[in-house]
This record gives sequence, structure tokens and C-alpha cells, in this order.
Amino acid sequence: MFQVLRGPLTVLGRLLLCTIFLLAAVGNKIPHFSDVARIMESVGVPAPSFLLAGAIVFLLVGSLSVIVGYKARVGAVLLLTFLVLASYYFHPFWKLEGQAQQEQMIQFMKNLSMMGAMLFVIANGSGPMSVDSLLHKRATAPADERGTFAQANVA
Repeated sequence: MFQVLRGPLTVLGRLLLCTIFLLAAVGNKIPHFSDVARIMESVGVPAPSFLLAGAIVFLLVGSLSVIVGYKARVGAVLLLTFLVLASYYFHPFWKLEGQAQQEQMIQFMKNLSMMGAMLFVIANGSGPMSVDSLLHKRATAPADERGTFAQANVA
């Protein structure tokens, strides 16, 4: 029974894992670009407008890549890079004390858990029911089956 659920659960897992990144870009960073760039500058991020544009690209490309499972390892590297930098600049619990330190440590640890998930995707790929899996199956299919794939896609 688990094998039957493996594909759908993997798709759902990829979607749940990356929704936060996609919504952060579309719902916050893009519509509030100037405000976010000012916040980035206030915490010491160099070239905040340039790096914010890069962060938006990393968030959009990375999350969509992992969700659909196309070049998911590359997408996970983009999201991992974003998480490392965001954690360092925005959740420096080691510089704080008291309640503020506790709150930022929680945020840092949340990001740390997502970094672990990205490492998991980098190590294992996107799994079944992904574009990567479909392309791998096509590339490794015997020659006579590859013709069947091509004919099925034309129809």
C-alpha cells in the first residue's frame, strides 16, 4: 500500500516544503520591494536592492523547481543558499539576550530544519511523480520504448 502512496505523498511534501518560499516572494518581497530592501540595509546586507532581486529569483526558481520536480537538486541549492544567508542576517540570536534571543533562536532553528530538508532533496532528488523522474525514465528506457514515448507525446 505504501508504494501506491509514495508518489502523491512526495508531490505533497515538495509542495508543502516550498509554499513558504513561493509565497514569501510573491506575497511579500515583490510587492514590498522598497520596504524589504530598506530592512535588509538596516541589518547590514550589502547591496540590498541587488541581493533582494537575487533572493526573489532564488525563491521563485528554487521553489517552482522543487515543487514540479524539475532540476530539483538545483532548486534546493538555491533555496539552501537563501536560507543560509537569511538565517545569518535576520536571525542572529548569538548577538542578543533574553526574550529577543529566544525568539530569534526559534526562527533560526526553523530555518535550520528547512536547510535539512533542502539537503535531503539535494541528496535524494525529487522522487517519483516529478519531471526529473519522468525524464530519467525516458532516458533509460530501451530504444523501442523511447519511440513509444515520443509517439505518445505527439498524439
